[in-house]
Amino acid sequence: MLIDKVSRKELGLHQIDLPASEAVEIRRKAVEKLTGTALDALGEYAIDAESSSKRNIENMIGAVQVPVGIAGPLAVKGEYANGEFYLPLATTEGALVASVNRGCKAITSAGGALVRIFNDEMTRAPVFEVADVVEAQRVVEWVKQPENFTKLKKATRETTKHGELVRIDPYVVADNVFLRCAFDTKDALGMNMVTIATDRLADIIVDELNIRLVALSGNMCVDKKPAAINLIEGRGKNVVAETSIPRSIIHDELKTTPEGMADVHYRKNMLGSAKAGSLGFNAHAANVIAAMFIATGQDPAHVVDASTAITSFSVRGDELYASVSMPSLPVGTVGGGTSIKTQHECLSIMDVAGGGKPPGAHAKKFAEIVCCAVLAGELSLIAAHAARHLARAHATLGR
Repeated sequence: MLIDKVSRKELGLHQIDLPASEAVEIRRKAVEKLTGTALDALGEYAIDAESSSKRNIENMIGAVQVPVGIAGPLAVKGEYANGEFYLPLATTEGALVASVNRGCKAITSAGGALVRIFNDEMTRAPVFEVADVVEAQRVVEWVKQPENFTKLKKATRETTKHGELVRIDPYVVADNVFLRCAFDTKDALGMNMVTIATDRLADIIVDELNIRLVALSGNMCVDKKPAAINLIEGRGKNVVAETSIPRSIIHDELKTTPEGMADVHYRKNMLGSAKAGSLGFNAHAANVIAAMFIATGQDPAHVVDASTAITSFSVRGDELYASVSMPSLPVGTVGGGTSIKTQHECLSIMDVAGGGKPPGAHAKKFAEIVCCAVLAGELSLIAAHAARHLARAHATLGR
């Protein structure tokens, strides 16, 4: 039997030449024998094993289920997202959905959140070795010449139907030249797209300038790591959401005052984050981002860069002005995990599943909703601190 061959390690987990659903079951049963662990729950899932095995996972043995809750409605006033939206949140942290829901109610009661996207570029940054600084200068000058950029742009366009090279920013460190290449990826998050396009671009540069490509990603991108360059220059969508909440709504819905929330924000989000050397000045942006990413098939590793957000609270007259600036929000509505059935359904809840018309509209709409959802989460948590309700909420909902 194949199960015995795999468990005896005579056949690799990746060498089972059967339809995906059968291969999944054989692997799972072999792992049960190898580890002495019953894996019945992993074998109960609704997603398509055939499709997932081709594009999302290797050596599949089942699926882990994460509870999905719903928050909202959240009133959003964006260029792409206009109306009231319900937010699917996949999490195992009790109290999170309730907290976001409370923030949504406050924002919606106050008339909604304004949101705008200021930049939309996905980056990949290869590193090249040069002989000396003179050659480094030659490379930088070559890349900056309009005719050479046009040549590179044309070449990258041959690798993708949707991606477009928009900019190359060179950086020199000793005998290394980093070229931070920025692309418009439309509705896709686009990491595979820009990697393939940048590989083509790098081949041309190597041939033209006779220099060595050290690595297609030189960590100046910066992908899935906290980095100041993403906070400053942005990566993915650069989104800002804001709202003004009247004192009466803060009293009724958030159980505190504008002054109390602004004080907590300043001492916690600003001073505390500064003292800690944080790259993000926020209360818990990663909580909301992770829950929405898991629910909608985004790459969870991008929570790292997406959570470098800056929250801003201030008292204006008899209202609290609240804002979240997210300079590095990498999201997509096509590709990756977005086509898995359950994740596709969560995107459909917000009417952003698949490609938009025009291309890119769905990913931008989704980014606006995510940013407003983070704002809702920030409002609720800071209010909980100001009212001394945090421990009580977790004792009730999050044990």
